[in-house]
Amino acid sequence: MNATDRTPADLLRSALAVDPARPLVTFYDDATGERVELSVATFANWVAKTANLLQGELSAEPGDRLALLLPAHWQTAVWLLACSSVGVVADVGGDPAAAGLVVSGPDTLEAARACSGERVALALRPLGGRFPQTPAGFADYAVEVPSQGDRFVPYAPVDPEEPALTVAGAGHTGAEVVERARADAGPLGLTGPGSRLLSGLAYDTWEGLSAGLYAPLAAGASVVLCRNLERLGEDALTKRIESERVTATALR
Repeated sequence: MNATDRTPADLLRSALAVDPARPLVTFYDDATGERVELSVATFANWVAKTANLLQGELSAEPGDRLALLLPAHWQTAVWLLACSSVGVVADVGGDPAAAGLVVSGPDTLEAARACSGERVALALRPLGGRFPQTPAGFADYAVEVPSQGDRFVPYAPVDPEEPALTVAGAGHTGAEVVERARADAGPLGLTGPGSRLLSGLAYDTWEGLSAGLYAPLAAGASVVLCRNLERLGEDALTKRIESERVTATALR
């Protein structure tokens, strides 16, 4: 990765410039059998569309706080990078009542209604499917995002020294996220391009976010992100590690 990258969005731009076709995020949900693989280019396109939704339709500005009530999921990774692109603080599992915006999965809608600002709901269905009926008081992400632009330009430059992420009550600037992700890469077994980390960790801690997104991105590697991995037997896990050419794991 480029040594001048100072925010997670910078890391994604560098990855796109180096090898847009390589896999970046491969997602499994072992409760539904879903598997989705996103190349750097496809992931970046989702991020651009989501950032345009955030900045344009939801009127989010740098420094605004967004309560992110989503599990470890490929769409959560997209939202994290979209927030970084705009300069919005992603508060993972944060208090919706204290946030200007909230993004919620289907299991946290009631809690999300405490947010008095913009509310977005994700069905988290296979292939990014929409809700059969949009929850009252929310915009359905799957309905709103497809029409957004494929290129994103922030209205204001994102300052890497400003708050960017809050997780487990701890705040991090964009520069700190990048620095910590780079430092984590080696201990996680990420040695550069071709490294492939399978993570079964939740996104509610720094360790989960780093293994499940930031460290692979910083290392020029890729992640196999597994939700509900406890439902997978040991033999099936071994087969997945082999079939996905996994080089390192973060399971607990």
